[in-house]
Amino acid sequence: MADLAARLAEIVGPTHLLTGDAISADYGHDEALTIPPQQPAYLAKPATAEEVAALLAVATEHRVPVTARGSGCGLSGAAQPVADGLLISFERMNAVLEIDVDNHVAVVQPGVTLTELDVRTAEVGLSYTVYPGELSSSVGGNVGTNAGGMRAVRCGVTRHNVLGLQAVLPTGEIIRTGGKMSKISTGYDLTQLIIGSEGTLALATEVTVKLVPRPAHGVTVLAPFGDFDQIMAAVPKIISSGLNPTIVEYIDNVVMAAIVSAENLELGIPEAVRESCQAYLVVALENNHTDRLDADAETLGGLLSDWGALDAYVLQGNSARRLIEARENVFWTAKAIGADDIVDVVVPRASMPEFLRQARDIAAARGAAMSGCGHAGDGNVHGVLFCKDSQIRTKVLTEIFALGMRLGGAISGEHGVGRAKAKYFCDLEDPAKLALLRRIKDSFDPAGILNPGVVFA
Repeated sequence: MADLAARLAEIVGPTHLLTGDAISADYGHDEALTIPPQQPAYLAKPATAEEVAALLAVATEHRVPVTARGSGCGLSGAAQPVADGLLISFERMNAVLEIDVDNHVAVVQPGVTLTELDVRTAEVGLSYTVYPGELSSSVGGNVGTNAGGMRAVRCGVTRHNVLGLQAVLPTGEIIRTGGKMSKISTGYDLTQLIIGSEGTLALATEVTVKLVPRPAHGVTVLAPFGDFDQIMAAVPKIISSGLNPTIVEYIDNVVMAAIVSAENLELGIPEAVRESCQAYLVVALENNHTDRLDADAETLGGLLSDWGALDAYVLQGNSARRLIEARENVFWTAKAIGADDIVDVVVPRASMPEFLRQARDIAAARGAAMSGCGHAGDGNVHGVLFCKDSQIRTKVLTEIFALGMRLGGAISGEHGVGRAKAKYFCDLEDPAKLALLRRIKDSFDPAGILNPGVVFA
């Protein structure tokens, strides 16, 4: 171990290689609720792609497991290191290398946070549109999980907004995929293959992302509904209305009450309406012209009333911002009120009512409970599961994941499989597909050092 530590320290410098008890406990976990912390044997903090390549070459030579870490905000355990392994933290690779205004792209290192990128792009009137909820998350981490967020209904998820990568293979080669162009039809699309692979195929060391003009004005409409099915029926109508919403979210009454209390929000909703409300629809609109925005908000309010909303409240400025921030931080609210797990099943949008009804019945039948919110515009459910017994919770989750797949969906819409859902994925997925995925994994990583136990149980 001492010899290996010395080799790793030669690559990154002795002050950027930590071992044993010198490694802070914070590096032993991400934010997954069900994965216990695990300290790595080595923690390296490289500053360049070449250093990453050298680290991986040594790890492959010695068959040392490697886990990559951005901000540690993941919810599926993909950033949890292995006991005898190497954790590569990208905290020093945190530069915005270029803002290319003419091509509407930014080139960044993987450790750049979304907050930092948002500040830099705002300076030139542009925006990177992936907002997965935790703005301290890193771009590299978003690439790893194909992060989405509330704005995906209009702007897409990470894979729709990343144009190219510099990536390091576990054998030490540095490759480039894609670039600043918006389309390519030359060979296999390695960019898209690496996005969402959760650090199991290659490590991204540079990311080229698409930017769009930043709208000058925004407004949020909050509509309480007495019947959840009415919300789901309204969603496709909103999408096809021509209003082009940036956000279309649902929040059930349990979660709304929790975030209102946690954030001390005052939304101006009368008590009688709150008591008769089953869930809320949150719709955000943006425009460069306030008169057009006001007209769109008025139109939306009228349509929502026609579609069964108990009322429609137009939130602007601080109220709108605080509600959106509270929704983005709902994981922390769920954690604070004792949630035992988080579900992020995605189904076809029209199947959400059926999925939610049956999922709640599955939980209730075993003495558990599921509440939540989600991206109504793209069918991504963020269920909060309350079930203390781990064996019962495993059975509930197995049935809920199987339900989502039967309805044409997938186990995870944006959090990834990680370690937390790897067993469910391997038990429920098509064996032929799993075999193909394993062959792809073996092609990239013949020694099997990259994130063992992630995706494949």
